[in-house]
Formats: sequence, structure tokens, C-alpha cells
Amino acid sequence: MNEETRIREHFDGTLAAQAASRERLPGRIAEAAARLAATLEADGRVLACGNGGSAADAQHFAAEFTNRFERERPPLAAIALTTDTSALTAIGNDYHFDEAFSKQVQALARSGDALVAISTSGGSANIVRAVEAAHAAGAWVLALSGKGGGRLAQALGDNDIELRVPAERTA
Repeated sequence: MNEETRIREHFDGTLAAQAASRERLPGRIAEAAARLAATLEADGRVLACGNGGSAADAQHFAAEFTNRFERERPPLAAIALTTDTSALTAIGNDYHFDEAFSKQVQALARSGDALVAISTSGGSANIVRAVEAAHAAGAWVLALSGKGGGRLAQALGDNDIELRVPAERTA
């Protein structure tokens, strides 16, 4: 397969995922947005976590809340749990990387807060443990996933929202 064909296939896959998402997700996205707004209006915070590219997404998500997105507005309380390298490496060293986010959730989450848990596969143990810690703290979870949802989807409770992109390929 030549490079142009491969690139076209990536575009085709992206368009198919977008079309399927357009049909399945708008109601859930609106529900998630309303829940996040209600959390912030009640003086709650939004914590976000993910690994690799999902870590970058968590940071971007929190940055848009604390700065602005598309319009001027007051800053909103959001924290990316992916940015404190000292905490991440200390927890990973003293305990296990599976605890890298759950320890931070235990320290920071309060009842009524939200955790945005991002995992394209749904299989990241440290994300699942962060969800469990959020539930223990009384926080609700917005899970962003793909593929089959994995263990992340299984860890969600009735009060949580999952936005699962209907696609098998991460790209």
C-alpha cells in the first residue's frame, strides 16, 4: 500500500467514526456538559487524567477550563492530574504506577466533584483505580473511551457518564 492510499484510509476511518459518533453521542455529550456545568456551579472541581496521548488530552481539557474556550468567561476549577511529575514518579516509585492517579484523586476529590477519565482502550489500570477512588470520594465520572470500553466501562456506576467513540482504531 502506498502512502497516499494509507492516508486516505485514515481520513475514511476518521469520517466513519465521526458519522457514527454524530448519530450516537449528541445526547450523551449534552448530558455530560450539563453535569459538568452543574458541578462547577455547585463549587465543585473537575479533575482529569489519562495516559500518553490521553494525558495530553486531560491537560488540554483542564487548560480550556481554567483559561477560556471560544469566548471570554471566568476561569473554571479544573485540574489535570497528569502534570505533577513529582507526584507521578513518587507514587509510581513508592507504590505502583497503577496508583498514580487514584492517590491524587484521594487527596483532591470531594463529594460532588467530577473526574474526567480518558482511556481509548478502557484498559488502563491506573484510570480504573482513579474511577474507584472518585466513587469513594463521592465524585461522579465522565469517561471518554473507545473500542469496547474495557474495564473502564465496567467500573462506571449509575451516576456516571460514558462517551465511547464507536471506533476500534485510536487514530
